[in-house]
Amino acid sequence: DTHLGGDDWDEVIVNWAADEFKKEQGIDLRQDRQALQRLREAAEKAKIELSSLMETEINLPYVTADASGPKHLLLKLNRAKFDQMTTHLVDRARKPFNAAIKDANLTVDKIDEVVLVGGATRMPMIQDLVRDLTGGKEPNKGVNPDEVVSVGAAIQGGVLAGDVKDVLLLDVTPLSLGVETLGSVMTPLIERNTTIPVKKTEVFSTAEDNQTSVDVHVLQGERPMAADNMTLGRFRLEGILAAPRGVPQVEVTFDIDANGILNVKAKDKASGKEQSVTITASTNLNKADIEKMVDEAARNRTADEARKELVEVRNQGDTIAYQAEKLVKDMGDKLTADQKSNVESKVKALREAIQGDDKARIQNLINALQNDLQTIGQAAYQEQGAPDETGGPQDNGHGNDEDVVEGEFREA
Repeated sequence: DTHLGGDDWDEVIVNWAADEFKKEQGIDLRQDRQALQRLREAAEKAKIELSSLMETEINLPYVTADASGPKHLLLKLNRAKFDQMTTHLVDRARKPFNAAIKDANLTVDKIDEVVLVGGATRMPMIQDLVRDLTGGKEPNKGVNPDEVVSVGAAIQGGVLAGDVKDVLLLDVTPLSLGVETLGSVMTPLIERNTTIPVKKTEVFSTAEDNQTSVDVHVLQGERPMAADNMTLGRFRLEGILAAPRGVPQVEVTFDIDANGILNVKAKDKASGKEQSVTITASTNLNKADIEKMVDEAARNRTADEARKELVEVRNQGDTIAYQAEKLVKDMGDKLTADQKSNVESKVKALREAIQGDDKARIQNLINALQNDLQTIGQAAYQEQGAPDETGGPQDNGHGNDEDVVEGEFREA
């Protein structure tokens, strides 16, 4: 939670003190910029003191004035009251901890150390939270919490420069990375929380006959549909050799280096033509944006799955229709007029259904067309294998020996 920090605890004290002063004096210090700044400084001081003391005093003489003269603010705040007022902030700190444990597929007992980062972790309530979440494990206080991030950055800089050899800091991809495929579907190549550096390759093909180029749309996110994810980049690979759909092999490679820089390359395996794009901001989303995208994916999972299933059944229908049209064309006169008419009518009905949203109808038409294609295929093979008028091929042991390969059979 990148929007949660020590300032939030300061703000709670500021609002409490301003409300108490307003009750006594009828003046809202939050409307006076100079008074509010003094109050913020006093609130931070009180917060820090309550990390080591059980009670503190907020004393601001001459904080403001009205017609009757100057006003002074004098309040006492104890640790119990402070803890009570900030319970909601402590609860906000629980969520990222639980999410990190879940994403890492760990249990609390597998944690070796909990390192405190940031000055706000000096507050006893945060240290108590760590003990509560880890089953009593004492937080590691061996590093100054104000310097932890800078120390880690320095070590990582040493690792990348080759100066540090015995330390390895691991980073992960915060969101899945993939490409848009047929039907506007997001096909992930690198899943969320994959350790980097990482390199993944998948082979895709064309969606149309004689397609000589493909557009590569690079996406980031957790939603199954491309439009619901974030676009990182686009590029076109041209020079693909003309061929029937599904034949060309386009190799797409995602490569994230130790700096989090994403290199995406597409290569046509037949022609050797390739195109690439480098994306430097693939992991630069802030924590709030990442959590928002993950939460949206969770909230819309049911609807997203339904949309994805519809796209998949449409793609399946399109493939079956294409295969049926190719079969009719290839077999030509070998099909009877009835067979040809039956297949063509079902292909037409299936292509019309694909334009709609009735998944059950599309699936039924797919099944019906598949049954017809299987029947035609079986009949064709039976006709080829049927004996001729002379009784078919006979094995008398002395046939055409040129095509006979002698083999050796041995019991294992």
